[in-house]
Amino acid sequence: MPASRVSAATIAARLSAVGLPTRVEEYARFTSVEADVPESLSTESWREVLEAVAEADRFGLLASCQNGRTLRAVVDKPVPTTGDVGGPSHQR
Repeated sequence: MPASRVSAATIAARLSAVGLPTRVEEYARFTSVEADVPESLSTESWREVLEAVAEADRFGLLASCQNGRTLRAVVDKPVPTTGDVGGPSHQR
């Protein structure tokens, strides 16, 4: 299993342990972990949530009066390396 998927699964497991249902989605360049955050989350649970998402490459919290609060953590996938970095348009 790729390292980005393992990191995302670890973050999702830690958020689930706090009681947040999570969604993990794969994209071409990153793996996203999302969780709905209730208004009643305790201070201790927030600490654990922040420690979990600190393992991500980036994270954020989207809050709206219509959809509540959604936490998103993103783990970047490694960029593949090739011998032909410049591509065919960079021939000498």
